Amino acid sequence: MSKEAFDALPKTMMVREVSLRLTRKGWRDQCIIVVTTLLDAERYSAQKLTQLYGCRWTAAEVNLRHLKTTLKMEMLTAKTPSMVRKEFWAHLLGYNLLRTILEQAAPKADYQRSRLSLQQTRQGFRTILSELAVSEQSQRERLYDDLLNETATELLLDRPNRQEPRVVKQRPKPFPRMKQPRSVLKAKLAA
Repeated sequence: MSKEAFDALPKTMMVREVSLRLTRKGWRDQCIIVVTTLLDAERYSAQKLTQLYGCRWTAAEVNLRHLKTTLKMEMLTAKTPSMVRKEFWAHLLGYNLLRTILEQAAPKADYQRSRLSLQQTRQGFRTILSELAVSEQSQRERLYDDLLNETATELLLDRPNRQEPRVVKQRPKPFPRMKQPRSVLKAKLAA
C-alpha cells in the first residue's frame, strides 16, 4: 500500500461487536463474535447477521475454492514476484470472465445462481474458444448464446447443508522432488 493510500485511510473507525449463536442440525451450537461496520442494531439484528454469516459458505468460501481448485490456482508456478502478480491477475481475469458468463446465463435459469456450475461453464467455454477466435460475428453470437443456454439448462442438484470431507482424493506420486537442474539429473542417469 502506498503512503498516499495509507494516509487516506481514516484514523478511527466505528464498529459494532455482536455475539452470534450458530445452530446446525447434528452439530453443537457455536458462539462466535462478529465485528461489523453495520452499526444499526434495529436494521441489522443479531439474527440477520447470523443468517449472513451462514451464507458465507455459499458466497466467499465456495468462490475461493473455485479460484484455488477449479481454476488451478493452488500452486502458482511463476518464479519472480512480478510474474506471480501477473499469474494471480490472469487467474482473477479468467474467474471474472466465467462469472460474467454465469451472470448472463442466470435469467435463462430463473436466476438460480447457486445451481449454475462454474466448472461446466469453464469446460463449455474451452470447447468453443478456438471457434470463437476465428468465426464471423454472427457465428460468435450463436456460439455464445449456445454456451449461455447450456450453462442455464445443466443445473447442479440442490443439496442444502451438504457436507464433504476435506481430503485429497489422489495420492501424490512416490517419486522424490526435483532439487537439481534437469540437465544434472539427466547426466546422472546417463552415467
